[in-house]
Amino acid sequence: GLCLLVLRVFIGVHVFLVSCALPDSVVRRFIVRVMCSVLGLLVRQSDPRLRGAGARVFIANHVTPFDHNVVSLLTSCNTPALSGAPGFICWSRGFMELGVTGSRAELVDSLKEYSAQQGNPPLLLFPEEAATNGRAGLLRFSSWPFSILDEVQPIALQVRRPLVAVSVADSSWITELLWTFFVPFTVYQVRWMPSVPRQADERSEDFALRVQELLAMELGVVSTRITAADRTEHMKRLRHTARLPFAPGEGPGGVPPSLSGGAPEDVRVGAMAQQVKEVLPHVPLEVIRTDLVQTNCVDTTIANLLEGRVPFFPESKEAGDLPAPSTSQAAAASGIQGSVAAPSSKPATKQFAKSPVERHLSLQERKRALYDYARR
Repeated sequence: GLCLLVLRVFIGVHVFLVSCALPDSVVRRFIVRVMCSVLGLLVRQSDPRLRGAGARVFIANHVTPFDHNVVSLLTSCNTPALSGAPGFICWSRGFMELGVTGSRAELVDSLKEYSAQQGNPPLLLFPEEAATNGRAGLLRFSSWPFSILDEVQPIALQVRRPLVAVSVADSSWITELLWTFFVPFTVYQVRWMPSVPRQADERSEDFALRVQELLAMELGVVSTRITAADRTEHMKRLRHTARLPFAPGEGPGGVPPSLSGGAPEDVRVGAMAQQVKEVLPHVPLEVIRTDLVQTNCVDTTIANLLEGRVPFFPESKEAGDLPAPSTSQAAAASGIQGSVAAPSSKPATKQFAKSPVERHLSLQERKRALYDYARR
């Protein structure tokens, strides 16, 4: 496997040199395709008669960091660089630098000016803005690619690879490149679809949704409303949950040594319980663990405790350290759970408010009640 990897890296360098030395032509694409076959990149296409049928903008789903390279082997097209530092790496990966570092409106204006010049190759854009394995569903399409021209041509991409999953979440393009060289082969299936024009008085958002539905039907997957930002936030939450901090006198993941020898599920719940305990030290640990078993989320458990959905009796710092709670302490404790008014005399809501401003104010009131109780 290591020898195969070294050999393919050597051939990959030659592919790069050939693609740079020869001008864009059918001969160049043929040579690069043959060398890519040696690398294990097999490209298949369906309905080649629809390829480049007058469309100036190609719209494709995003599966791997090399989708634009594969499509460029079949037809001449350019993909603008949307992220990453400009320079040699951006150019060597086959992206087109526009020199636009501002907003998406400036990017759209630049792409409109590019498409207006008939001598330029068509644009290849990925409205999902993030790569997925393409097996479950499509991310929600951004509307800006559909603001450039009134006609686009969808391209359905499917990628198969033995032994190793395609487009592993949070993996870099270098990692994907090495796995591509390591596995025996990677098959790219390119399906050309008929061009889709914009309907009369159709907004870019509706145009994007219509093309997304067509691509989802062609691929046999679900058309979701999950955006690339939602995917990024989900990966952050997974990393936060999987991160197990160490603390003095604790085992891995902030779990006490008495729990370190337990089952993996107990260890994980114990680690999350310690995170909640750091935020709400007055809440008993058993109450936190019981709710975490139900929610499986640190943020949700904290919200449940602050909103009063989970009843509990606040505990002191040390057993027997404080006398029985007085009436004012009990009132403060119940105020933490959302049943007593805050110092501002505005009643705390027992449910999340519809307005973000009201939710923020409600959270601040509960924090003040929590601080008052801690001082007592």
